[in-house]
Amino acid sequence: MKNDYVDFALLFKALADETRLKIIDMLSCGGLCACDILKSFNITQPTLSYHMKILTQCGIVNANREGAWMHYTLNHKTIQRISEYWNESTSNKDDCICNKCKRETDSCQ
Repeated sequence: MKNDYVDFALLFKALADETRLKIIDMLSCGGLCACDILKSFNITQPTLSYHMKILTQCGIVNANREGAWMHYTLNHKTIQRISEYWNESTSNKDDCICNKCKRETDSCQ
């Protein structure tokens, strides 16, 4: 798997917020309307829209308009990519950045 640090940094930045993490947890149970998400928070509708914009722009959440309401679901493909990236980045491997550094300089600095 190719490590695209810029893309994953943006995904993790989107995840680095308590409200957005709770929204993702809520959506893990199935799709929700914005009005139903809003009921679980003490925030305004524009603030919810701000959080949902971040989650949809980075691809963690899908948004679909249903009449006057926005309906949100998790993008399971992106969630899987994040999981695979994290598992690969945190596992032992022969060809890691630190091993390349050791071969070139005999120690990481």
